[in-house]
Amino acid sequence: MEMEFKTLSMMELRNSPGDILDRVYKQGEAFIIERSGQHKACLVPVSHFFPDIPKSKVNEVIEEIRQMTESPTLRFSETKELEILFKNIPGSIDITLKIVLPHGYPNAAPRVYASPIRADTPHCWQDGALCIFGTVTSWNPGKHNLTSILNLSKEWLSRYENWSKTGKWPKPEGKL
Repeated sequence: MEMEFKTLSMMELRNSPGDILDRVYKQGEAFIIERSGQHKACLVPVSHFFPDIPKSKVNEVIEEIRQMTESPTLRFSETKELEILFKNIPGSIDITLKIVLPHGYPNAAPRVYASPIRADTPHCWQDGALCIFGTVTSWNPGKHNLTSILNLSKEWLSRYENWSKTGKWPKPEGKL
């Protein structure tokens, strides 16, 4: 991720720290702070290093994972989104699920990917994400959590397995 830095004197920072922080947070600006003609520090958006997800939500996800029978792996993507990988899910074919919690989660809907799956698989979005939040089940941050996402994903995997064997996606068609 490339970032353009602007120079900011220590005096400018002292005069309007709130305005400068707003520019960093809201507009993604980055500054090199100078004092006495020397570069002293940098101000960059936190999303440059970590996902822009409230710490309380990350803690909820981690606590939820601790209570699961599955043992996922957590990692950050190159774009600093939180990825949760589930391998060897009981009752499913040999597929890895990747749940991506994007910047802005839980207000922004998570994306779920499965691999390996066939390139001609129905009920996937153009970027390859599974269509688990469709017309019947839409993302609701007050109602859904990691467990519900995983359950919807398992349901999708069950339908995928059936489709792989029969060539027909099981009903109800409007749900997935």
